[in-house]
Amino acid sequence: MLSVGTWAMPVDDAGLDFVREADRLGVESAWVPEYWGFDALTPLAAAAVATDRIRLATGIVQLGTRTPAMLAMSAMTLQHLSDGRFVLGLGTSGPQVMEGWHGVPFSRPVTRTRETIEIIRTVTRGDRLEYAGSVYELPLPGGEGKALRAAAPPTEVPIYVASLGPANLRLTGALADGWIGNSFFTETSDVFFDELRSGAVAAGRSLSDLDLTVSASVEITDDVDEAAKRHAAGFAFTFGAMGSASSNFYNNAFTRQGWGDDVAEVQRLWMSGDRQAARERVPAEIGLRTNLIGSVDDVRVRLREYRDCGVTTLRIGPMGDDLDTQIAGLGQVMDLVNEINAEPTSADPAAASS
Repeated sequence: MLSVGTWAMPVDDAGLDFVREADRLGVESAWVPEYWGFDALTPLAAAAVATDRIRLATGIVQLGTRTPAMLAMSAMTLQHLSDGRFVLGLGTSGPQVMEGWHGVPFSRPVTRTRETIEIIRTVTRGDRLEYAGSVYELPLPGGEGKALRAAAPPTEVPIYVASLGPANLRLTGALADGWIGNSFFTETSDVFFDELRSGAVAAGRSLSDLDLTVSASVEITDDVDEAAKRHAAGFAFTFGAMGSASSNFYNNAFTRQGWGDDVAEVQRLWMSGDRQAARERVPAEIGLRTNLIGSVDDVRVRLREYRDCGVTTLRIGPMGDDLDTQIAGLGQVMDLVNEINAEPTSADPAAASS
């Protein structure tokens, strides 16, 4: 079964109206990002009191910008405000943002992710917070700190992790409730799913224990070539600016899926200052295959591909420039997803007997 989530930014009346309408429509989840502008947690507090059913997720909170205990406190607060609909999406970001914007050293990201998850779960369970890790040690040794227990009541907080590299994917499989994926092609889904499965199995779990979420844009259009090129051009910033020449997790993920030469050339052009040439150099196939672009029939086929490769939640952006258009687009995608979810698959008894 495939579910539909949507990106949202409920920081004003228009953003809150969008989440309210998505909630009314039956969209499964709303995901609020965090870059170097609005934070991801505060808008969800507004959305929590404006909605009734939709799950409310951070997509993502950047690790290292808040202490694990502070993250746990915020998560418990939002879980309380939303009556249990909050999802804590975590990610390491990268050295350019963490060191340039936050002034926090970017080091041992996988270890930091593991320790943060373990500390958050200690707090949200209501246990006394004592932790001896290599990044965090609580209470601090040699000081006057005491091991405290959260004053808020215990609550369960689902934790999803945005991961791209093999080690972090295995950690996600071992510890997380869900995966926040991007840079994703259905044809090479095993590049991600094999590592997630390996981590899950090593921890006595299975891949089916995770909600496997992937980000994609949806555009219903007759001009597929133009749309594919336009979406592809947007990746020039990702390949050229979302990292350094030696450190770009997105580029590494695309390289593992067979796009290494293309990504390296786009990055070279961008860093040389020729931004337009970089945009034009991104293969249109990247824009086409990381999104759902084309006729209604084309989009229906692509939705099946996501479902059949194992994706459980598709996170899509608002379609259109005004609320009516955006909600109509979401409704159309919801109808298509409901249609394909009603179809028998090879795993269904009805299909096996036909």
